[in-house]
Amino acid sequence: MKTKLLLTFTLAISLIEANAQKNQGPVIVVGKVLSQKDSLQAREIYFDGLHEKLMENYPRAAVSFNKVLEIDPANDAAMYELANMSFAQNKPTEAERLIRNAVTVKPDNEWYWSFLAEIYKKTNNISELVLVLEELIRLTPDREENYYDRANAFMILKKTDQAVTAYDEIESRFGSSQDLSAAKQRILLQQGKPEKVEQELEKQIKDKPDDVRNYLYLSEVYTKSGNREKAIEVLNKAKAVDPANAMIRLALADNYKALKQFDNTFIELKVAFADPILSVDEKVRIVLSFFPMFADFKAKAYANELASIMTKTHPDEAKAFAVYGDVLFQEKKYNEARDSYKKALKLNDQIYQIWEQLLRIEVSQGDFQQAITDGEAGLAVFPNQAELYLYTGIAYTQTKKHDKAVSYLKNAADLETEDQEIRTQIFSTLGDSYNALKNFKESDRSYEKALEIHPDNSYVLNNYAYYLSLRGENLDKAEKMSKRSVQLDPNNASSEDTYAWILFKLKRYAEAKTWIEKALRNNTANNSTQVEHYGDILYLLGDKDLALQQWVKARGAGAGSENLNKKINEKRYVE
Repeated sequence: MKTKLLLTFTLAISLIEANAQKNQGPVIVVGKVLSQKDSLQAREIYFDGLHEKLMENYPRAAVSFNKVLEIDPANDAAMYELANMSFAQNKPTEAERLIRNAVTVKPDNEWYWSFLAEIYKKTNNISELVLVLEELIRLTPDREENYYDRANAFMILKKTDQAVTAYDEIESRFGSSQDLSAAKQRILLQQGKPEKVEQELEKQIKDKPDDVRNYLYLSEVYTKSGNREKAIEVLNKAKAVDPANAMIRLALADNYKALKQFDNTFIELKVAFADPILSVDEKVRIVLSFFPMFADFKAKAYANELASIMTKTHPDEAKAFAVYGDVLFQEKKYNEARDSYKKALKLNDQIYQIWEQLLRIEVSQGDFQQAITDGEAGLAVFPNQAELYLYTGIAYTQTKKHDKAVSYLKNAADLETEDQEIRTQIFSTLGDSYNALKNFKESDRSYEKALEIHPDNSYVLNNYAYYLSLRGENLDKAEKMSKRSVQLDPNNASSEDTYAWILFKLKRYAEAKTWIEKALRNNTANNSTQVEHYGDILYLLGDKDLALQQWVKARGAGAGSENLNKKINEKRYVE
């Protein structure tokens, strides 16, 4: 009677060593004999925890499961739930400790072992994973994937002999398969025995001549050993079996490319690109690989045709048209590139780079009204992109809608961008628009900001200097900026004209004549403003007849100001 009473109130210590824990040592779980009251209380709290978990109130659920373990330290179900929550919170060490305890208490629970396997996969603990997989095989001997996982784990651990044994067990238990053959071939290659792989694959090709996978595997073996001619020979046999197979064509293209047989590469790629099963992402990758070779005319032509085929094969894929647009842009076929970008945006307007590239083309082509339309459409989708505000602002500046331009450009300036060229453009264009609005203080401030970012930007130096000279302000500063501009960008007629005009304003007429003549030589178009300036300089140098000829020539070229007419009628220089 005394003995029986003692057992009722004494802790029962369970020491169970799980097979999967051999490397880490035994796991000790201390339990106790529960009274009926404790047992019911633990059960009630456990279900409370499950309820909180279903309500996604995980902290309260964890509190409940931990209370269960206080009452019943060997409650494997609570351990499992806590382990799951720890794993979800990216605490794999804690999750492992809890689930190890659970499998110690219930070593025949398949779910616990499966969860432990997931933890070891995530933590890349392959040695422990092997032991867990052996437990899963013990519990579920007919589940093939566990055998494969164990064999692959041996491969990762470079235990090739054990991997071979594991694959042999798979074959004896489940029979041969293509995957099994491929796995065995990988082992042979890892062991440095490519000739055995070749023999095995040749045998499989002979047994199943219509299965192109074996041809592809064999070609890979030859490719890896550097025997590309042999690889091409095998692939051509495969092509005879399945002429439209894109994977065969791509493998052939890779081998031809390595041998610098680019025409043959292109022939194979064309067939592969016409196959809709080959993913558009793979095709995009291939087309982009030609870009570094665009100095070669043939490479451009290849990329163009492949991208064109891609748009026909995948007419609903925006990225196909986007890449085709990039190819056309590189070829300077801007109208065609613009059309392709528009097709891409019609399919998917969520690709920011296409909007930016489209606006860049429209602004560079001078299609400012369309740039405004597309810029506003792009900003409706991407309202926080400085470049879109910039290009739209430039378009408004060029259409002389300077109030709108300033609004867009200020938005661009307020957005953070690390691209200093873009920031320079923003402030320089703001300078242009503020000047047009006669807000000279903000114009000068904007130009100064642009020069703080890029002190040697010839465009900013030229415009800032020119507008100062028109106002007759800070002419010494304007002269220095203009001189620097012509040094940075020699033979630029616009910059040379600005410098000549500033020298003229400084009454350095002989120097001004030299620079205006340079501007006229470098300007292929007949610029009426430059011709008029030339007349002004000649007049103040005393050559009044030649000055009059230049003024008349300027009027004939399109200049028609009241001032110019007065110069001609009165045959004298007028301020």
